[in-house]
Amino acid sequence: MTAFMQSFQKRFGAEMAGPSLAFLAVMVFFGIASPQFLSAATFGSVAFQLPELGLLTLAMLLPILTGGLNLAITFTANIAGLTVAWVLQANGGADAGPLAFALGCLLAVAVGTASGVVMGFVVAYTRAHPILVSLSMMIFLRGLGEFLTRGGDVSGFPAFIQPLGQGTLLGIPVPLIVFIVCVVVWHLLLTRTKLGFNTYMIGSNIEAARYSGVNTRRVVVLVYALSGAMCAVAGIIMLARFNSVRVGHGESYLLITVLACFLGGINPFGGFGRVIPVFVALVVLQLLSSGLNLMGANQHLATAVWGLLLVGVMILRWVASHYKFPTNRKG
Repeated sequence: MTAFMQSFQKRFGAEMAGPSLAFLAVMVFFGIASPQFLSAATFGSVAFQLPELGLLTLAMLLPILTGGLNLAITFTANIAGLTVAWVLQANGGADAGPLAFALGCLLAVAVGTASGVVMGFVVAYTRAHPILVSLSMMIFLRGLGEFLTRGGDVSGFPAFIQPLGQGTLLGIPVPLIVFIVCVVVWHLLLTRTKLGFNTYMIGSNIEAARYSGVNTRRVVVLVYALSGAMCAVAGIIMLARFNSVRVGHGESYLLITVLACFLGGINPFGGFGRVIPVFVALVVLQLLSSGLNLMGANQHLATAVWGLLLVGVMILRWVASHYKFPTNRKG
């Protein structure tokens, strides 16, 4: 067992151990508890539900790696979705064409990026705590969205948008394809670019990074800008999936994105973590939710179990950090 764990950590990294064991446990438990769990219907449902939460988790991931947080992810996504909706309505609503949708998506990404830039600028130049800065942005975006929509939904979109949220390509859900592409982009960003390297440096020790010649302010602004842009992508997918936009859509995802990051081995203080383990953690959370639904439990119980899972992960991390696997010695 010790040799297996050492070989696993050497090949996949120590942070993959937790999500992989959780995945195995969920598959075995619900596979035995519910005959319908190991079915195409279950995995198809997970494939459609995963991208919304996954994209928002990617948006949360970068700020956490710098030792920060972005509490405004869901409302940034909704404001971006509203931007697309308003552009479509201004160009005929349900009769709007693809060019209007493309323009709306570009403006949505610009809005999301601008939200991130503002937060990053304040965090970087005033050294205000990221929680307070992003909380302020969250309150602002929520209030702005409710004022502009009067607290209601915006709907009535062209039919060609629906496949983006509910369609398939070669049997794979289109939202899942978008999410996987974003996972690959985030992975390459963090492992193959100077920005990714500097992001880890800042999360490990921002003062040391500054003395090493890293423009820490620029990196922090870029990180939050990219976070806002990813929120916009999530907002566009949510618009296409629900065929409507509301300020409160996906509000419950906020804390779950933090849970997914921690379950995926991201250090809550920044400086350590990878994208792929977070992806596996997201799959585990969705499978856990689907398994509980098949057993007749409601979403509130699933949320409670997610909370217990986070506590369990923290305990296991403490145990792993204080326990050394014995090595085989030849006497």
